[in-house]
Amino acid sequence: MRKLAPVAWVAACCALSGAALAFDDGQYESVSPDIRAWFKGVVAPNGVPCCDIADGHRTEYNFHDGAYWVPIEGQWMQVPPHAVIRERGNPLGEAVVWYVRHRGSIIISCFVPADAV
Repeated sequence: MRKLAPVAWVAACCALSGAALAFDDGQYESVSPDIRAWFKGVVAPNGVPCCDIADGHRTEYNFHDGAYWVPIEGQWMQVPPHAVIRERGNPLGEAVVWYVRHRGSIIISCFVPADAV
């Protein structure tokens, strides 16, 4: 039961942040159906959905010291290993990171590098 708590927490944060901040008011209408389906289908290695197109942020990234690093709100942050997704491919050709703010902290839930296959 204790192991499910973090999974439930991330899912709840994603749902809440999606409801509060991520909405499609027409800015995504030109996105092709295959790209939209990819965003909806990306799932973290722990089984939690990464949410949707409005929740993912295209980003630059670096890889050093055995970890991915992404800039979020002006600060380079290390991507936790459990958030890295490589097996879903990446039709965008750009890295995408999903994160939420919780109690003043930024929590990275998913990251797909540009070269994911």
